Amino acid sequence: MIRLLRELERRLKANGLPEKEAWDLLALASGLSRKDLLLGLSRTPPPGTEARALALLEKRLEGYPLQYLLGEVEFFGLPLKVQEGILIPRPETEGLVELALGLPLPEAPRILDVGTGTGAIALALKKHLPKAQVWATDTDPKALALARENANRLGLEVTFLQAPLTGGVKDLDLIVSNPPYLPEAYRFQAPRELAFESPQALYAGREGLDVARPLAQEAGRALKPGGFLLLELAPENAGLLAQELKAAGWEEVAVLRDLAGRDRYLRARRPSQELEGEKGPLRGP
Repeated sequence: MIRLLRELERRLKANGLPEKEAWDLLALASGLSRKDLLLGLSRTPPPGTEARALALLEKRLEGYPLQYLLGEVEFFGLPLKVQEGILIPRPETEGLVELALGLPLPEAPRILDVGTGTGAIALALKKHLPKAQVWATDTDPKALALARENANRLGLEVTFLQAPLTGGVKDLDLIVSNPPYLPEAYRFQAPRELAFESPQALYAGREGLDVARPLAQEAGRALKPGGFLLLELAPENAGLLAQELKAAGWEEVAVLRDLAGRDRYLRARRPSQELEGEKGPLRGP
């Protein structure tokens, strides 16, 4: 077993991939847990393990995401099923959940997760705010089916809607979203792994704001006075949209950094009075 592990590590490293992924590939190929794999490294691999491990390795070297090979990812302590064509939850988005949990929300808040994908944000918030009423929207029926499956597996009650943006849900205390925010031009330099995820969940027009801007428009109407909008954005766009929200009359507008020090999150609050930009570019007709 140790010989096979070292071979996987060597080939991953030679292709610029983390050596530690060898443990995941070997555990998946052998059907053993990471603990049992560690304890059994000196033993002969179970029948068929080497062939399966090398086949998994070849797929990984082609750029296929490790998370899709494993079929599961941990997000904010929750095991979530993932599958090809649906956005993989990432550590940066865990920071978005942390910020949401730090907001001064009511005891039983009304929360909407826009573009839910696997359901990651909605389910994490429901887990930590059990009294919350949580909705989640997505336009992709495949993603919604997976999100519902994750909710059922975890025993968490979230209302999933196949709808764009806010889906007509009103009187919300918080709208949170990791919308598509990559500019179209990034397609030509994106890592190979992104080709296996949904382009609709990644790219958003020339600037990368073709979803975030309309979402901000709807949020101004869907939030209660004093409600919060919390977005994950590309670092180059967070400040730009923050300026537009300030100009439209939003309050407490702030750009917040991720663990790598990049401008990643945008927080804004609907004022108690109507937004001054009622008919402006962020409010619509």
